[in-house]
Amino acid sequence: MRFPDFFKCAKRPIISFEIFPPKTEKALENLLQVIPELIELSPDYITVTYGAMGSTREKTLEIASLIKQHYNMETACHLTCVGASQREIDNILIRIYKAGIQNIVALRGDPPRGERNFNAPADGYSYAYQLVEHIRRFERTFIGQENFFGIAVAGYPEKHIEAPSLEEDILHLKRKVEAGADIVITQLFFNNEFYFNFVTKAKASNISVPIIPGLMPIVSVRQIKRITSMCGATIPPSLQEELEEAIDDDEKASEIGIRQCIKQARELLESGVPGLHFYVLNKSQHISRIMSAIKPYIYPRS
Repeated sequence: MRFPDFFKCAKRPIISFEIFPPKTEKALENLLQVIPELIELSPDYITVTYGAMGSTREKTLEIASLIKQHYNMETACHLTCVGASQREIDNILIRIYKAGIQNIVALRGDPPRGERNFNAPADGYSYAYQLVEHIRRFERTFIGQENFFGIAVAGYPEKHIEAPSLEEDILHLKRKVEAGADIVITQLFFNNEFYFNFVTKAKASNISVPIIPGLMPIVSVRQIKRITSMCGATIPPSLQEELEEAIDDDEKASEIGIRQCIKQARELLESGVPGLHFYVLNKSQHISRIMSAIKPYIYPRS
């Protein structure tokens, strides 16, 4: 099932999880134990990220294929412009197609660590909309079927860290949608007003595809500070104060994060969002508690 099929005439919010391919064998073993625990929570699909410079490219497809074929769970491979020529992108798309995976999260990707600016590889792309266009061309020329893949792209409620303004960033988003994106999944945020404002501005720019809020439960103060410093997301002052008291206590930070995430998710679901996308950080215990708390909002009694 493709991304747009999930949201077409959906009778409830669509729930998805995002995991990442580990870099070590031990971490991979841990993830393989976590995957069935995540599937028990009944997400509609799971996306698998793609390491910098394609560093986990093989594992991305391997894990996505496992979820699709062994667990019969819909999945999506992330694909970025980083370190890939057009021919390499074609080769990856062929493998995704042959694996029976019908969804792709198309991203520009971040500059390699230590570099401030994104530099397109030789015969590669500089922007996500170009990658989306490439995927749509690939469908026509290689598969012979238009819109074979469901394509998700990223949205930034607080604007992309490189964008001069939110308005300018939404113009970039519109270009990705016009290139063929089916849905938008947002970057993490901790104040729902950013999301509501983002959706309002996107609709005013005639962006009509589903915009799915992305939520990341906090599991460690140092980790979330590192992540937000890289992506430009802000932490509200009241939440920041709570986290400062748990800077050396991951258990306490996790409790704060679970409570924050439940609060955000409930408000978003009550507002009628088309779905929720959780960045689960390859863990199941915290997302299990969150899903239990929001289940009545996803499956309300008739």
